[in-house]
Amino acid sequence: MTDTSAAPANPAISGDDKHLRILSTTDLAGIDISLADVVATVEGAYRTLQAGQSDNPRKLTVKPQDGHSVSYAMLGRDGSREVVAIKTSYKHGLDKGREEQHYYTSLTLYDDVTGLPVAMMDCSRIGSLRTPAVSALLARELAAPGARTALVIGTGTQGRLALPFLLTTLPDLDRLLLSGTHPEGIAAVREQLRTHFPDRDVEIVTDLRAAAADADVIVATAGGHTPAAVEASCLRPGALSILVGHGLAPSTLHEADRVIATSEAQMNVTGTDMADAEGKLPAVDAEFPPVLAGVSAGRTGAEERIFAYNSGLVVTDIALGHRFAQLALAQGLGTEVPLWQ
Repeated sequence: MTDTSAAPANPAISGDDKHLRILSTTDLAGIDISLADVVATVEGAYRTLQAGQSDNPRKLTVKPQDGHSVSYAMLGRDGSREVVAIKTSYKHGLDKGREEQHYYTSLTLYDDVTGLPVAMMDCSRIGSLRTPAVSALLARELAAPGARTALVIGTGTQGRLALPFLLTTLPDLDRLLLSGTHPEGIAAVREQLRTHFPDRDVEIVTDLRAAAADADVIVATAGGHTPAAVEASCLRPGALSILVGHGLAPSTLHEADRVIATSEAQMNVTGTDMADAEGKLPAVDAEFPPVLAGVSAGRTGAEERIFAYNSGLVVTDIALGHRFAQLALAQGLGTEVPLWQ
């Protein structure tokens, strides 16, 4: 398999002990970065973590009893870049419709060589790229040999770049399927696909069960209110099911021949909606960092049905955030704030 882990050079980009460079949503939106660059950066973060050079502690979670909001705090260190970072995530309005919800996430980077701050940035674009890049890496490592058909469930933020990233790591895919109900979301998926792969298009499916039976790779990115729920009985031999959001029934996990998770600890915290009738999740067969590094087995048979749980590790956010900070500095983007004066 192609190794895309070679990371770009990492020149020092730290500031001084009085100022903090702020990178806004607009600043980051204007940065051009290739899908291959994103995949290589994320893969490098996994490999550094597996090599024992990075730290990725368990995330802290706060959620009120009525469940109207949820917040996370994640601290980590990237050993290859020698960067320490803190990511925060806050979502409000979980008891309301999507249009009434508020979501804010930020990433603050510090240079662990100079001890100086690097930047603080909106982390929404980082996450919107990191997550489908991880799914694409999971697909590259775990899809059955000769995989040709991919199905994406959902047309939200994570669904819109799923297919371009899959084609980046699995260029031999020749049939692309999409299950979605929102016209604007479907249009956005098509727009992203044609931006990155102008000669490709996607088939919109209305019979999810039949589409799942045809798919070699399924990436479920739908929101929590989706009625879509592919059952294990729908899956063909050798199918790979990747859960990002919603769209897969618990049976795809509990009846899988192998279970791979980016982090078993995080799956046990955030994947409780996939628990069985007794509230239990099965043990994973392997975590993804050692699979990617060739230390643990991923797929061990062509007809194995594999379930993969894609939850974000902060080291991947750190690596991609640092890459964006490099590109932003090169373009003179951002605002220097005298925070410590």
